[in-house]
Amino acid sequence: MLQLAIFFLFLSSAVVFAQVKELPDFTGLVDKYSAAVVNISAVQTSNAVNGQMLPELPGIPENSPFYEFFKKHMQPFPAPRRSEPRSLGSGFIISSDGYILTNAHVVETADEITVKLNDKREFAAEVIGTDRKTDIALIKINATDLPIVAQGNPENLKVGEWVVAIGSPFGFEHSVTAGIVSAKGRSLAQENYVPFIQTDVAINPGNSGGPLFNMKGEVVGINSQIYSRTGGFMGLSFAIPINVATEIADQLKVNGKVNRGRIGVMIQEVTKELAESFGLSENNGALVVTVEKGGPADKAGIKARDIILKFDEKDVAISADLPRIVGNTKPGSTVPVYVWRDGSFKTLEIKVGETSTDEGADSRRLKQNKKSDTSNRLGLVLSEITAEQKKQLEITNGLLVEDIQPGIASRSGIRLGDIILGFNSKDVESISQFNELLSQAKSGKNIALLIKRGEITTFITMKLTDDDKK
Repeated sequence: MLQLAIFFLFLSSAVVFAQVKELPDFTGLVDKYSAAVVNISAVQTSNAVNGQMLPELPGIPENSPFYEFFKKHMQPFPAPRRSEPRSLGSGFIISSDGYILTNAHVVETADEITVKLNDKREFAAEVIGTDRKTDIALIKINATDLPIVAQGNPENLKVGEWVVAIGSPFGFEHSVTAGIVSAKGRSLAQENYVPFIQTDVAINPGNSGGPLFNMKGEVVGINSQIYSRTGGFMGLSFAIPINVATEIADQLKVNGKVNRGRIGVMIQEVTKELAESFGLSENNGALVVTVEKGGPADKAGIKARDIILKFDEKDVAISADLPRIVGNTKPGSTVPVYVWRDGSFKTLEIKVGETSTDEGADSRRLKQNKKSDTSNRLGLVLSEITAEQKKQLEITNGLLVEDIQPGIASRSGIRLGDIILGFNSKDVESISQFNELLSQAKSGKNIALLIKRGEITTFITMKLTDDDKK
């Protein structure tokens, strides 16, 4: 009996030992590649005093006869207010001469950007370009012989494969977390151009823009978003595939902007029921709901109720595939489109148009408005919108997000330039009304803000806590 017990003890120990041996070791990967991961912080300068924007001295040379006139009549100026440097996110070096990839939302509102390397050196960074639609930014520091990351192929990733993130969550530099790939090709409600990699890697505020490594030490994605009702990690993290990011970065490096194709249609998913009603054997493709009059699709003969199955020889398996395929198609090029119409296949040719590149125009037009002096309980600095601006934006009410301080709002996904249209069931009309609604909200309860961001309108929820009270 004793011998049998010893045997089973030995057998169970062997199983445990075998399981331990199978666990991955990340130390070599971290030692080799963490030097190419950077922390990004920023200083923001405000020319606002008591909520009013101050005039700036025109760019006139000092030897001009007009210089003294403008100096006399526009001075003295109160000194611009400078916020303290604060950690915004992470990034990684892609070339030894100082080009760095990160998220657009990490750097797009910063006046001065500082990049801190693993060896504690700090450099001022220049923004080469940003692309909000994919949340990609390319920045550069003046340095040479820098360590760089190796780039992998996200197409080769398998669900269940181990991956590692290195970044600066909550400002804790070069933190390492690991997990597995949960899914590939995820489509999120507000993102039309990115087939996200979903992981269960612990990602928190400050990880944004940092690299996602496979076990070969290759970067396969940029950590960009989390799904959370609390602002913290809940096991759902999303990364932008590195091949998408590098395509954007290449355009930003050459042009400072992204040229993206468009065809002018509104689409929806083809459900099993819709496929059956249209006589399709499989629920593939993108169902055209409306066609922009005079747009590229209209000129090509595409009609509402067409189902687009293939665009430029690329299959449209789900509706979310179409914006990505069209966006990556060179504007001005003529490509074939395969549609299902009236029970049969039809091939059309379409000349691809170009999306507007002035994505930040709406928020820039609102910068002169009445603004709250300090952030509210959520950490938001808001400004009111004039009647003329509401007309331009095709809204009847709302407040512009001017600044976001560390707090619940910064953890919830709200971005600078967002317009807050509603608070729970109430339309938002003024700063005072918003603050009154906020003061009535109870700790421990969720609130829902209706947000307009570009052409997207959606609710963002967040839970208030006692710590968020001013």
